[in-house]
Amino acid sequence: MEYNTKRPELIISEYGRNIQKMIDHAIQLESQEERTKAANAIINAMVVLNPQIREYNDYKIKLWDHLFIMSDYKLQCDSPFPMPSPEKRKLTPEKVPYPTYNIKFKHYGSIIYNMIEKTCEMEDGPQKEQVILMIANFMKQSYVNYNRDNVNDEVIFEHLRKISNGKLSLKEEVRLRYIADVRPMNNNGGGKKKKKKKKSSQH
Repeated sequence: MEYNTKRPELIISEYGRNIQKMIDHAIQLESQEERTKAANAIINAMVVLNPQIREYNDYKIKLWDHLFIMSDYKLQCDSPFPMPSPEKRKLTPEKVPYPTYNIKFKHYGSIIYNMIEKTCEMEDGPQKEQVILMIANFMKQSYVNYNRDNVNDEVIFEHLRKISNGKLSLKEEVRLRYIADVRPMNNNGGGKKKKKKKKSSQH
């Protein structure tokens, strides 16, 4: 019996070991015609095993690239596309810096912080007040979703002032939207099932 731990590591694992064996066999074929015929058969098999690749516009190019990569660039055959460069595959993409924020109230997320920062730069007026109200309602929704409990508007107003360093506030008479309790329901659907009364049989 052949164990996976004793087998050579797969270059592209999603196609499986049988495809790798077919490629290894195709490399050994003597004529260019035979290798090309085998390569096309392998491409068709790769599509069957990995059908979601059809979602890509250039999926045929990807398949031939994978074929050559899995052959360690040793498969010599006629291809509709040029063989990819081994050097290009070895190049590692530059790391995209992950944005970091000093977030005190993590349940609001960085989007809320960015919105508050931009709103602080707006000119005072009715439009700015509408934006602040929208942000406060969004904050309340985020709070309830995270804590699974309702919250007083005054708590949201206080958080808004702290996050904006006192630059944004709402009038005391302003009321935020009512947000229904989002706590998960019990397994029985959130309420007790009514027991059906058994009919008493008359003797």
